[in-house]
Amino acid sequence: MAGLVGEYECKIDAKGRFLFPSGLRKQLSPEANEVFMLNKGFENCLTLYPMNEWEKVSSVLSKLNLFKPKNRMFYRLFHQGAKQLGLDSAGRILVPVDLMKRIGLTREVMLTAFNDRIEIWSKAEYLSIMGDNMADFADLADEVMGENSDSND
Repeated sequence: MAGLVGEYECKIDAKGRFLFPSGLRKQLSPEANEVFMLNKGFENCLTLYPMNEWEKVSSVLSKLNLFKPKNRMFYRLFHQGAKQLGLDSAGRILVPVDLMKRIGLTREVMLTAFNDRIEIWSKAEYLSIMGDNMADFADLADEVMGENSDSND
């Protein structure tokens, strides 16, 4: 699989559910079995991992030396609040209230899929962050990809 891709606008209902986009559902590996792990992301978003991808991340994390304090703290922070979720019979995902509150999620959300994960953002915050960084995109591309010799072929 090439990885998840796409940007989707969704609405969260009064119970904290949103309809999982069919475009994303088609990209899921059958091994994920429509089961996910949800945790906080690195910025002010939530990260939704298809279960097969979460298992890969967990495998990497299990190799951390937990005798090192920074490794233990990262492990704790990464897993803090993580919850296993599945699609309901209508194809919706229920976002737990505590995680919604943690990032200020309201009715309008953006899902951004890349590689092995799907980020869940407040639509307003996502558009603001992306807008603020668009002007620097060329410089960022040069800094991140400029030394990648494969990109010049």
